[in-house]
Amino acid sequence: MFFFFFNEPDEKNVTRYESVSEATLSIIQDMMDKVMDRVLVSDPFVTEKHRANKPLYAALVPDEIFKGSHFERRFVTPFGSAWEKLAVAVGKVYYGHCIKGCTIEGSVGEESLRRIQEVLNRLEHGFDGKKRLKPSWNEELTYILEGGGEPIPVSVTCDILIKSERTGKNYAFELKGPLPNSDQTKVSKEKMFKLLAMEGHPIDETFYTLPYNPYGKKENYNWSFPNRWFNMKEDKSVLIGEELWDFIGGAGTYQNFIKEINKLGKHYKERIYREFLGIEPPEGFDKDTLK
Repeated sequence: MFFFFFNEPDEKNVTRYESVSEATLSIIQDMMDKVMDRVLVSDPFVTEKHRANKPLYAALVPDEIFKGSHFERRFVTPFGSAWEKLAVAVGKVYYGHCIKGCTIEGSVGEESLRRIQEVLNRLEHGFDGKKRLKPSWNEELTYILEGGGEPIPVSVTCDILIKSERTGKNYAFELKGPLPNSDQTKVSKEKMFKLLAMEGHPIDETFYTLPYNPYGKKENYNWSFPNRWFNMKEDKSVLIGEELWDFIGGAGTYQNFIKEINKLGKHYKERIYREFLGIEPPEGFDKDTLK
């Protein structure tokens, strides 16, 4: 027996979009408009305040450097939630049902739970003078599922849940930033194991996902922290960038996403130069696009 508990508002009150393009434009534009309102109206960079609070910094470094940092801090935080909103919106367009913050309650065998902790410990630490193990999703999952044992109640909250009207399957996603830390990756892997080991199989597949790849191609991904827990280049449970968005929204979703982002980029870069920095955009300011 298992139960789904949705932490989001009723879906009737959540915006539905007709296409991936509409979802991308609406969500990113809404976020950027709020950022611009904050840095221009409700929380602008005040030179006099900066100089009064940090006179040493002001004496050594141009004000414009800290003005840029002021903008960055107010941009990075909301963009984290924008990825989840975008995934939910796109997933609804393609699969019919997609939500964030879903808690799944069920039971996992006692021996399977023990094996989950064993696998995680062996990935984190060496044993008996041996080096820590290298991650191998298929081998680890097979070992855990063979454990079984007396059912123990567990509760897992996944970042994104898709209940597909296309395939009849349920997919759970852990959606992290492109450079996640070790602790949050470990927690995600533990959650994924528990979901797949849960009696009744409420989840058909789980994925550890990153919205884009700062290293370009998947085979070049080399951020050390998640590499301790997953084979980021080969594990089928890892989706990065294009393969994530094409899974959630269907083939071509990522390219569509890039096209829409680049449309918005020119508009907001021009506004930031003129309205926030107070300078004219340099020649070629719109040439640096997402690829």
